[in-house]
Amino acid sequence: MRKTSYLIQQMDCAAEEQLIRFKLEGLPEIDSLSFDLPRRQLDVFHHGDHNPILEKIDTLGLGGSLLVSAEVDESPAEENTVEQKVLWAVLAINLAFFGLESAAGILAGSMGLVADSLDMLADSLVYGLALLAVGGSLARKKSIARTTGTIQLALAAIGILEVLRRFLGVGETPIFQTMIVISALALVGNAVSLLLLQRGKSTETHIKAIMICTSNDVIVNLGVIIAGGLVYLSGSKIPDLAIGTIVFFIVARGAWRILQLAK
Repeated sequence: MRKTSYLIQQMDCAAEEQLIRFKLEGLPEIDSLSFDLPRRQLDVFHHGDHNPILEKIDTLGLGGSLLVSAEVDESPAEENTVEQKVLWAVLAINLAFFGLESAAGILAGSMGLVADSLDMLADSLVYGLALLAVGGSLARKKSIARTTGTIQLALAAIGILEVLRRFLGVGETPIFQTMIVISALALVGNAVSLLLLQRGKSTETHIKAIMICTSNDVIVNLGVIIAGGLVYLSGSKIPDLAIGTIVFFIVARGAWRILQLAK
């Protein structure tokens, strides 16, 4: 039995962890996986050569590199129990705010709100992918990944095209009050999600990963609020389009990673 540690430079939250688990599933040489999100480290307990594992990780484009590989006596039991009630509650919050932010963004003419809503939907799709695929065949999992990634990528592409259209002069200045109020509500929603996760006092790596990802969502919420303030101060739609562009590209990058799983 060998323990091989990899540095995954772009493994920031539960989304990347689930993608890696999905990608490595089915490799007969792997006994168990251990994730350390704060350190961006993956420990793989396996038999045989470590290079095929790294090759699989490399296909995700997450910046994987080998740290160390050594013989060990045995593999620790991998924790597979996910606190599903808490996880489903967080998913419900994300989906609810996806609906609220997307509707408000369209009515207010805010690309920042629409992009933020898609970011919350993207997280929900990845977590839902992991839950729905449990126990299914590899072909079914790839089919779910393909559908999920395609929908997410299509929505991000439409958003980017709309941003470009508005940069060229189409569309009014967004309603900054709606941007600020709805983003503040989304911020509260993410804060509630963090509170639920913390109250669970779970040591499960999945829950810790989701906490990190939800914390990143808080940063996006703050970005939209700041953009709303800049729209008010400048009377320009540029701050809204700028934050929208950034978040749409984040969503598109996540969709591309999901599609890599379907290959």
